[in-house]
Amino acid sequence: MLLTSRRLRGALLAAASVTLVAAALPAAESAPEALGIGDPLFPHLGNPGYDVLTYDIAFTYGGSNSKPLDAITKIDARATDRLERINLDFSRGTVRSVQVNGQSAGFETVGEDLVITPARAVESGQALAITVTHTSAPIGKGDGGWVRTADGLAMVNQADAAHRVFPCNDHPADKAYFTFRITAPARLTAVANGLPLAKAQAGPTATWLYRTRHPMATELAQVSIGTSAVVHRSGPGGLPVRDVVPEADRAVLEPWLKKTPGQIEWMESKVGRYPFETYGALVVAATTGFELETQTLSLFERSMFTRPEIPEWYVDSIMVHELAHQWFGNSVTPRRWADLWFNEGHASWYEALYAEEHAQQSLEERMHEAYARSDSWRSAGGPPAAPKPSPPGEQIGLFRPIVYDGSALVLYALRQEIGKDAFERLERLWVAEHRDDTATTADFTALASRVTGRDLSAFFKAWLYGEKTPAMPGHADWRSAAPKPRAAVRGGVRP
Repeated sequence: MLLTSRRLRGALLAAASVTLVAAALPAAESAPEALGIGDPLFPHLGNPGYDVLTYDIAFTYGGSNSKPLDAITKIDARATDRLERINLDFSRGTVRSVQVNGQSAGFETVGEDLVITPARAVESGQALAITVTHTSAPIGKGDGGWVRTADGLAMVNQADAAHRVFPCNDHPADKAYFTFRITAPARLTAVANGLPLAKAQAGPTATWLYRTRHPMATELAQVSIGTSAVVHRSGPGGLPVRDVVPEADRAVLEPWLKKTPGQIEWMESKVGRYPFETYGALVVAATTGFELETQTLSLFERSMFTRPEIPEWYVDSIMVHELAHQWFGNSVTPRRWADLWFNEGHASWYEALYAEEHAQQSLEERMHEAYARSDSWRSAGGPPAAPKPSPPGEQIGLFRPIVYDGSALVLYALRQEIGKDAFERLERLWVAEHRDDTATTADFTALASRVTGRDLSAFFKAWLYGEKTPAMPGHADWRSAAPKPRAAVRGGVRP
């Protein structure tokens, strides 16, 4: 995610209620309770006892973006514990029925959990097939999930909003493969993550089928429905590049979109082969206040490309920011939300490096400015790898400046410490060794130490967990203080 205004967007803690149709099956003896996997920043998200392998989600859109969609979510998982109850994260919609392994199951809501009581307990190691028939409501509270566009809907699920769209294990630690089946009026276009497999029309409606070839975190899921044009081109090595834009804006947006293959080629020159089956931009006529790295199909506000006050180099660098996330955050996914720094820090790093190489925007000057601000960022948001939770009611969340340029600054310090060649070798190994997996800050520290042949744990402890910013290697004169205003225009859109 990249915030594109000083209205910092975060993960809101308020939740909508779920309407449940009463289930007739008996409950287990103990009272149902909301569960989580213990993430300090989102303690009630994720659920223990099972590992999701696949999601198969069917949405039926009637043509109005103010009405709930009918939906069926099928989850194939494997139990890792004996389960008398199964918890899913889900907080916005009406649940009509639930089946577990082909049999009707009881269900009720507790907090933001859908608590399911199967007809018989599921044993550890057993296959687990869950089918939830429900609605998916685009309520539009500004806390993520479905976002209404000028002509339909799109998803913005980061960080904690996928469960406001579909029942799931809503934590990046549990990645899975996704299939989407989207039925909508035939005059509209439906798109989703991954590659299109089929489209079938039946009278006034059409159904589109999409599937991912790589596992994905729930927060990166994307479905968009609207009056859209789908523009195809080829990227490096024949990679399918697919852009989805408002039909009326196709010509206006083409000068920007045609840059994507070259940007992919540039990123590949830095960190290696693009990690997924396709890429492209989803441009929506909506005001979100941010851009978002939904897997294989990054979401951008239309205004990012049409506001004349935003310099061309800046828009280019934002496109690279979301592209870089496909490696850093999407392919290599944080196991805990406190590890978000290596998502946003890396995306900000390559954003800045691209601007330096293509538009003479000094990386060192940007990092010097970040250093001057770093202590105040740490005070407000916590150190990069130990971010502070949001106070109740504040719309700040995880996405404070410390995880953007404050974390890119850590990478700059690392490059200063170990040298450019070792740093670039580390970057390539990081995305290669953890591809399609989750990773932690400890994993990054261990790999950096292995690459350099020296123990870097003290370096990372100071830079990632310290209340104060350490001295910058090679820049003894840098100080943390109120920075002077820069002459370069940033369009007022980067936090």
